[in-house]
Amino acid sequence: MAGTQAAKLPRTTYERELLRLQTELVKVQEWVRAEGTRLVVVFEGRDAAGKGGTIKRVAEHLNPRVARIAALPKPTDRQRTQWYFQRYVEHLPAAGEIVLFDRSWYNRAGVEQVMGFCTKEEYQLFLRQCPIFERMLVEAGIVLRKYWFSVSDTEQQERFRKRLEDPLRRWKLSPMDLESITRWEAYSRAKDAMLVHTDIAEAPWYVVESDDKRRARLNMIAHLLDSLPYHEVAPPVLDLPPRPPSTGYERPPRDLQTHVPDHSATL
Repeated sequence: MAGTQAAKLPRTTYERELLRLQTELVKVQEWVRAEGTRLVVVFEGRDAAGKGGTIKRVAEHLNPRVARIAALPKPTDRQRTQWYFQRYVEHLPAAGEIVLFDRSWYNRAGVEQVMGFCTKEEYQLFLRQCPIFERMLVEAGIVLRKYWFSVSDTEQQERFRKRLEDPLRRWKLSPMDLESITRWEAYSRAKDAMLVHTDIAEAPWYVVESDDKRRARLNMIAHLLDSLPYHEVAPPVLDLPPRPPSTGYERPPRDLQTHVPDHSATL
């Protein structure tokens, strides 16, 4: 169960600080691009722990050609026969890129192990190989950050209820999510074992208390910024050129084109 948190952060305070942090994330993006850095950020946690919302705020003002989200579907039949980490390697960044993993190779340590989607031998092999794999990434020069979003059982249940009642968020709720309610302790044991085996000096885990989503987002982004040796990169000097004089172009009549109806006029 997540630790006790302070009162919910006021929206005005949250939005003001979020904007400041997002401005710094843009500076990180330009630093990554200028220095050829390869940055990987792993977001893990229980269902409805707040990973997706945080990723959305991290990426909101970033260039999708520099910062992309990797949210892999379940493996294909062919991928199931590959080395487990292989399909994740394909999504690692090249120089000047950021990859945000919305769940990652840690699926094997969580849902796959708890739900019986992998064998005991595959699970044990993962726990042995994962630290080696991550050390290889770091030794190759990849900057790796791992965040675990910790949510209490009561808060998770309430978020599930809200999703069930909200047509805009109903798609986020799956039978697998509901199954996790009945396996709370199994997931807790799996998380504990995962942290014991994979919390390594080269790539430590950072736990984000996430019963208050606003605090969780700000805390995670602020920590990420503090952990990076980024600096502000001077933008290129750009001047808006003057518009050249007309050479006689005339726009075709509007009735020759199909326009979107003015729905806003009906409001």
